[in-house]
Amino acid sequence: MTGGYTCSRCLQGLRKGPQASSHHIRLSHLPHSRPRCTVSPSWVRSFGSQRNGRSPGTTLPEQGKAVSSPSGPSSTPISTPSLAQRAAASTASGSSVDTRALLKPNNLFHSFSNSPAPGIRQRAEFIKQNAFCPHPSHEQTRAPVSPHDPEARKTSDSTSVAPAHSHFECPDCGVPIYCSEGHWMDDFEAHLEICDTIRQINEDDHDLHSGRFFPEFSYPGLQDESFVINMTNWDTFLYTREYDAINSDRSMRQVTRMLTYPQTIASVLHELSPYSLRNNGRLTAEGLKSVTALRYSLHPPKSGEGTDMKGLRLKAPPARIFILGARAESSLPREVWLQLQNIFPRAMLHLIFIGPESMANRDAEFPLPERTPENPFGAIVEDRLGGQMKISTYVDYFHTMYKAQYFQPFDPYLDCIMLFHPGLGHPASSHEWEETLPQLLETKLPILCTGYTQFDMERDINWVHEKCAGEFDMLLEPGENIFRSLRWDLNDLDPHDISCGNWGLWAFRGKRYEATFKE
Repeated sequence: MTGGYTCSRCLQGLRKGPQASSHHIRLSHLPHSRPRCTVSPSWVRSFGSQRNGRSPGTTLPEQGKAVSSPSGPSSTPISTPSLAQRAAASTASGSSVDTRALLKPNNLFHSFSNSPAPGIRQRAEFIKQNAFCPHPSHEQTRAPVSPHDPEARKTSDSTSVAPAHSHFECPDCGVPIYCSEGHWMDDFEAHLEICDTIRQINEDDHDLHSGRFFPEFSYPGLQDESFVINMTNWDTFLYTREYDAINSDRSMRQVTRMLTYPQTIASVLHELSPYSLRNNGRLTAEGLKSVTALRYSLHPPKSGEGTDMKGLRLKAPPARIFILGARAESSLPREVWLQLQNIFPRAMLHLIFIGPESMANRDAEFPLPERTPENPFGAIVEDRLGGQMKISTYVDYFHTMYKAQYFQPFDPYLDCIMLFHPGLGHPASSHEWEETLPQLLETKLPILCTGYTQFDMERDINWVHEKCAGEFDMLLEPGENIFRSLRWDLNDLDPHDISCGNWGLWAFRGKRYEATFKE
């Protein structure tokens, strides 16, 4: 049995021996069971360390994974050596193995500097070398970017103390935040507001390095069309999509950290979307026009197509989803993006990642392809993912390709634009969008945007109003994203800055001018 066509549970059964594996295969591969895709926890660790667009996080190294599964009773002696025997034999032969103990759920809290995981200890050193103490007695190290920025509390007068790096770890959350114990005690009231959240981040990071088996990263395949998907919230969606039961809040935070990206798109474009005119009133009349056109293409009627020549039918072109400013989302495991295809089983999807950082954390695919007349922008094409999905990646700016008319014409029935945490109004990245924003409005396509926090989302909206006032229509009123990530993230350059992926969601589109006839 080839490993590429065997699920992770069957592979574990094969390691236990012939009898245990055959027993497990009979139980797991029933006629009505559906194939499942499994994502390695190493993907989640490297993905979570990138911190979309906020700070250049450190990529954690690959850790050894200890697999544990209950073994059933067996009356036949097993000739295959166990994992422990092979580890002992390799140690005796001089090879290096990971002897790190498995972290239990009640033993996940460790200070970053004393963590049993080398990747987290490396992250602690990065924080100590780059983060500054947020105590208000220090001088400002940069201009504050929001009223909630700890730098806004600092002054630059003659009585201020010189900036100092964060070397003292809070004993309650285990993250180096202050320069000394005295400053931590003096500013404890301000730190107490987020101390519990940072401790939760600490335990979630150690959970990814614990070496346990992650059943929450096993994703279901195609679903019977007679089963209706409920998109009221995360719980109803995972239940109706037949995910494995998730019984802990920590596992729920881990699985939503990656699924928030495809599910945010699907929650707006699906015909059973929770955003409507009646439910919460966030979808506007113009928004209903745009999403109705896309839903018409993403939910085509059954055409009676078959597998023989008589059953061939014409198909609509694939629906294109342009993901601009792509960063960490372009490196997601393809099993995660295939969940978007499984929600629209009769539609063909083409995901297009565009941005200078769209190849981040994909070092195995370098060097980039040469730019030729057939491939003028050096596209990296991943075709036939799941049969009806295609992913293309362009390491370039959208406005450059727009001037070359590379993607024209745009069709509001088949095309959509997605911006994950674009930073439209952020002082460090707004200049990169000044040339792109008018072009996005000219396409007349729906533009979906997310934000890390409410302030981040409102700053982007105010910047769009400032640059293109009266030239766009609001499709989805800003508010909290129903399918946001339930896990919080830590900014390694400023540990007091915490956020979660895709917290806010809003949408807009270039204004359409309708001509009227005068009698």
